[in-house]
Amino acid sequence: MTVATQQQLVERIWARDATVWTGAGEDQWLGWLDEPKRMQERAGEIVEFAAEARKKFETFVLLGMGGSSLAPEVLKRTFGIKQLHVLDTTHPAMIRHAEKSLDLSKTMFIVSSKSGGTLETLSHFEYFWKKTGANGDQFVAVTDPGSSLEQLASTRNMRVFAGEPTIGGRYSALSPFGIVPAALMGIDVDRVLANAERMAEACRGDANPGLQLGLQLGERWREGRDKVCITETDGRFGLWAEQLIAESTGKQGRGLVPAPGESPEGPDRQAAEVELADANEIGAEFFRWEFAVAVAGAILEINPFDQPDVQAAKDKTKEVLASDEDPRLEPEGSLDELLARAEPPNYIAIQAFIDPMRERELEPLIERGHETGCVVTHGLGPRYLHSTGQLHKGGPPTGLFVQVVDDMGDEIPIPGQDFGFGRLIRAQAEGDYRSLKERGRPIVRLRVEDS
Repeated sequence: MTVATQQQLVERIWARDATVWTGAGEDQWLGWLDEPKRMQERAGEIVEFAAEARKKFETFVLLGMGGSSLAPEVLKRTFGIKQLHVLDTTHPAMIRHAEKSLDLSKTMFIVSSKSGGTLETLSHFEYFWKKTGANGDQFVAVTDPGSSLEQLASTRNMRVFAGEPTIGGRYSALSPFGIVPAALMGIDVDRVLANAERMAEACRGDANPGLQLGLQLGERWREGRDKVCITETDGRFGLWAEQLIAESTGKQGRGLVPAPGESPEGPDRQAAEVELADANEIGAEFFRWEFAVAVAGAILEINPFDQPDVQAAKDKTKEVLASDEDPRLEPEGSLDELLARAEPPNYIAIQAFIDPMRERELEPLIERGHETGCVVTHGLGPRYLHSTGQLHKGGPPTGLFVQVVDDMGDEIPIPGQDFGFGRLIRAQAEGDYRSLKERGRPIVRLRVEDS
């Protein structure tokens, strides 16, 4: 791509030209281009709210999934904040752990869902709403205007911060979905947003950092280097970048496979550096990667702003929940046989529906995967369903999948539902297992203690 063609591409992105991609309405999802400046205008109100909240509460718990949870998780880790906890699992063990470790009377809950209908988030909301005695002062909602969550929050006398409807979830790090939790953590959001706006301006010009990263991602994909080995940072930046890349590019049988922390050495791999000399630079880095993935989407000739295959696992989960079935999640298939067939350009995806406190127990399994010479990715369920799930189903058919489960323990009821958290996470695991099998994806299931 010539310099002139590159600059033309940049101008077309900023001009909201949907034909940069597929012409399928992508222009309706480019609000993230202006969000740093827009949020600078809203920051005062958010910072004022957060300052008052920090006087009243010692701990903050974010209830959200995917685009609503991953940026706050990375911000928490990058700045080393202890007061915020992100709850993005339906595993009963983690619900119990949260309840035991928190002083609920001194905790504020951030209920975060763009659509307002995220099943996991609403289940957490109803559970903790009941546990706190239905006190609206302990809850704040972040959701798009007109959502059912906005309506529910208003009836419960909760503060609501509206999202920007022209931004998809994975592009929402610099919107209220990232900035409200950041302010509640005491992060200097003015600095973060100023750095983001500086990067946005840089992504209009000649020495365009977002363009350069995007061209690298796309052009190396053309060379067969579709595994993006993202530098691992102390703040786990890759957790956020993983969703951005996987959900944006993994469709129509093609896509980039994000692999945080994996070695870039190999014929199907490319290195992608995270440039974060200072924690406050994270606003700039969020924007740089957002712009880069939009550019890569143009090279892959896909719509980077939809997620056509994410609904599949949700529908399967609903089917399981609507029946009288409570899946036993018995081991199925042979791990040895699955790994014996693995060779690049395959990648091995470990999908662990386990207590997040047991994540380290996956390390022997990850090591076995590495012995094949393939890239190994791993994600916790149901978190990964909102992150890499689109890639697993809609991306290149090179994934080999290992579902890992554990004992969910005693059931925890969800107020207003005829199922509890244990049955919900089992239905999510079973639903995704069936969805992958239907697409002919090789998958086995095993228990964490047998891995």
